[in-house]
Amino acid sequence: MNYRQLGRSALKVSELCLGTMNFGPRTPEPEAFAILGEAVDAGVNFIDTANQYGGHLGVGTTETLLGRWLAQDRTRRDRIVLATKVHEPMSDDVNDRGLSARHIQMACDASLKRLSVDHIDLYQMHHIDRTAPMEEIWQAMDRLIAQGKITYVGSSNFPGWKIAQANETAIARRRLGLVSEQSLYNLIERRAELEVIPACREYGLGLMVWSPLAGGLLAGASQDPDGRRQSGQARLAAGARSEQLSRFNGLCLGIGETPGTVALAWLLRQDGVTAAIIGPRNRQQLASALQASQVHLADDVLAKIEAIFPACGPAPEAYAW
Repeated sequence: MNYRQLGRSALKVSELCLGTMNFGPRTPEPEAFAILGEAVDAGVNFIDTANQYGGHLGVGTTETLLGRWLAQDRTRRDRIVLATKVHEPMSDDVNDRGLSARHIQMACDASLKRLSVDHIDLYQMHHIDRTAPMEEIWQAMDRLIAQGKITYVGSSNFPGWKIAQANETAIARRRLGLVSEQSLYNLIERRAELEVIPACREYGLGLMVWSPLAGGLLAGASQDPDGRRQSGQARLAAGARSEQLSRFNGLCLGIGETPGTVALAWLLRQDGVTAAIIGPRNRQQLASALQASQVHLADDVLAKIEAIFPACGPAPEAYAW
């Protein structure tokens, strides 16, 4: 496993981050525990979750599951960088959501209890809250840092302008500010290259990539045993890009690698990317994802991939002229 600094912080994280959104609603607890153990044994030290994860089992389910896994062996906590998120609704209460200082404090305390830990390494804002002033948000985050409940602050699904606003406000307060952004980015969805990735580079944020396989479209049929791509919406998406996906699958076959492995390996070669978040639903998918760290894509292969999935181009030229 390879390790990279998380943005301008001195923290080292594995370039593959274990995403846990499936744990509980899609992956039963025994299988989730097995995945966690095998991922850590393989060198993954970065685990990402969110307070809302739980699907039909209810919000908080995934954090609670992780808490039980951590409680089985207290040495596990010191071996991992633990990340979770705040923002999404946790109940019908009008204040039990968003990024008010009140909700941030209460949500953090609730996450700590569910996770059975005394601190969170990376506390991320799951989405922007247009009603919350950045001064209020940083006041809440500074309090949590002073209390020893969180160590670093990150964002998720932030546009470039919000990353800039958040960090300029932090600079004015003489604080470290955001150290990471978690963004949608893959071969099919490359709009992050326009504004988000340049903003991350400018302000020294590490980029954590979610949905690196585009919801399974880039995984290839052999890596879709659960039929995730067989839903109506997925079939439409696959149909719209059938020519691209066919060319990509052929390229991967030609170099002897699976499409999912190549898609992950491509991401790990992109300037600014710190970690790709893998979300295996079973141990077989974990084993496949772990191979990406060992794959080297030659320059000619990278050029062919770019020809199949062209970049958006730099902003603002890409959309201005």
